[in-house]
Amino acid sequence: MPCMAEVPEAHSGWTFVTNHARVLAAIADNPNARIRDIAAHCRLTERAVQRIISDLEQDGYLSHTRDGRTNTYRIEPEKVLRHPAEAGLTVAALLSLLVQDETDRGRATSHPAPRPGADAHAGARGTGEQ
Repeated sequence: MPCMAEVPEAHSGWTFVTNHARVLAAIADNPNARIRDIAAHCRLTERAVQRIISDLEQDGYLSHTRDGRTNTYRIEPEKVLRHPAEAGLTVAALLSLLVQDETDRGRATSHPAPRPGADAHAGARGTGEQ
């Protein structure tokens, strides 16, 4: 998880990613993270993170084991997302979009996104598919 200096300032208004998805992605990055660290990473209060973790545990998306004062979280990757518009999509699919290796983070921010339709067959190269 990046330190506070690397996390952008808080943003007002709507965003594309929900706080629940942010917390889940932070836990996927570090299953042993403290609530304080998750809150700092996601720019949320510790209480908000506690509520979100409780929601995720109640609905079976997340569980935890306790070792002394440390929680280790376990995400259920095959659990299907809740909204009907995402029917069939799993937590693993969502996290694959949100969680990146540290090396990928730098590349993702330094290269512009490809234009839609710029190279429609790029994914099929070398696979024999058209």
